[in-house]
Amino acid sequence: MIETPPLVDQYCHGVLRTELGLGTFEAQLLPAAGPPAAGTTFFDTQTGFAVRRWCPPLLGLEPHAAPARYLARRRELGVAESARRLLRGTGVTAYLVDTGEPGDLTGPKELALAGDAEAFEAVRLELLAEQAADTSGTVAAFLANLAGAVHHAAAGAAAFTCAAGPGLTADPPGPGEVRGAAGRWLAGRTKGGAVRDPVLLRHLLWSAVSSGLPLQLRAGAGDEAALTGFVRATEGLGARLVLLGEYPHHRHAARLAAAFPHVYADTGPALGRTGAGAATVLAELLELAPFGKLMYSSGAGRLPELHAVGALVFRDALGRVLGGRVADGSWSWRDAERVAAMVAAGNARRVYRLDERG
Repeated sequence: MIETPPLVDQYCHGVLRTELGLGTFEAQLLPAAGPPAAGTTFFDTQTGFAVRRWCPPLLGLEPHAAPARYLARRRELGVAESARRLLRGTGVTAYLVDTGEPGDLTGPKELALAGDAEAFEAVRLELLAEQAADTSGTVAAFLANLAGAVHHAAAGAAAFTCAAGPGLTADPPGPGEVRGAAGRWLAGRTKGGAVRDPVLLRHLLWSAVSSGLPLQLRAGAGDEAALTGFVRATEGLGARLVLLGEYPHHRHAARLAAAFPHVYADTGPALGRTGAGAATVLAELLELAPFGKLMYSSGAGRLPELHAVGALVFRDALGRVLGGRVADGSWSWRDAERVAAMVAAGNARRVYRLDERG
């Protein structure tokens, strides 16, 4: 089995600070899925089975412990100690944390302390726009404040990230379009209202492209043709795009990473959500994208269990896939270990220039 080196989790969120009951915990395993089918729970999913396989040993229980027994042990240890054990069991040495998720979540510093790791911020573009709107009385003030916020964030963050796709067209909107869209959005929003206007989203994306920081985009947000158009439009501008390959869109992300020099793809929560089938998904990614273009991420948030599952499933899958290449004579051990180090941490450290920030 290939020994996986320490990981850089290049896209994740903080974890909840509050204690959870069984039903509330279960709902976090498959967000926005509605209620489970009658007579089942969300533990009856690939993610649920993966949590029961990998997390109980980190809390001193046997693998596959029943959900009620696992949650009782979690309550016995307390929220903070459970999170500490789960995060420190991942082998993650650095997190890039998207701080734009709602809820009582730990920030980068708290996550770093709990996980005994470094942490860097990935600034959510939509949140910058919402914060600028809350402090602006006019369209002109809003656009000026937004430009200042992007510039300020670029000085301290490791990346920008955006929850939306690249919009209806790839090219940057003109000044008149932006002013018009900003005026409509400001007039119609309530305080804290999210940015959904496609013109404003395109403006945010192109502002990030101009900043010099890597830009993280969800490969599953919007249609694939729009994403491809945005990737093509940004080629040669010096921007680095990192596609968060949400399952089953990981294939398109990997293909774009192979086709464009400024594009990278992550393994993402696809592995945690496919559980025992993760090795098949990872092998597919390694077939589609150059090894220097793939990066580990958990995509996890809210539950520290999802951080643990993301990392441990990735480690297991990587060992199986690369170990198989060595066993059948296709690869040498040295090459397998070199590729493992690239995907686990080296590529992310290079793309985000983490060693210059540490």
